[in-house]
Amino acid sequence: MPDNPPLVLASSSPWRRQLLQRLRLPFECASPDIDETPQNGEAAPALVQRLASTKATALTDRFPNHLIIGSDQVATLGDTILGKPGNHGKACQQLALCSGRTVTFHAGLAVHYSASGDTDVMEEIFQVHFRHLSNADIDRYLRIEQPYQCAGSFQMEGLGIVLFERLEGRDPNALIGLPLIALTDMLARRGLDILARVTAG
Repeated sequence: MPDNPPLVLASSSPWRRQLLQRLRLPFECASPDIDETPQNGEAAPALVQRLASTKATALTDRFPNHLIIGSDQVATLGDTILGKPGNHGKACQQLALCSGRTVTFHAGLAVHYSASGDTDVMEEIFQVHFRHLSNADIDRYLRIEQPYQCAGSFQMEGLGIVLFERLEGRDPNALIGLPLIALTDMLARRGLDILARVTAG
């Protein structure tokens, strides 16, 4: 692989863009526009890795000599995948189910080198242990933050932190949508020394 291939984030998410900016590397953003429907019987780990890889490889024609980063995330409560609630009522139901329980976030991460067709894929796990929440607590939180487009019905990077008893996992960035520790490892295996590149730039 040539030195310092340009980076592309296969996402339109402002949260993922903000996370990747923390590495201080130049990159482009592009939406992969893929079908994210789960396959029949597809478990969360397989789903997020498939979608992360599909997002990254979908941009190959537009970015033929790039490292393309794809990421996807789902939350599970037991064996149930928690979708985005979409409205206040469904978010209340979702948080009531999560009260006093543990929600597992599965973050899929893929780095695709479009010039060779090689793709590295992995899954990062992060767990959220919820406090026991009253209906009044849930209603007040949701009316303040309105996280209706967030799986799990909360924003950890905002006021949602008050809902938790503890967090468990090596990288809290995975909870927001892009596991930076794993990404740093994957880029290093591709020969990209982040600190050296930032210093040189």
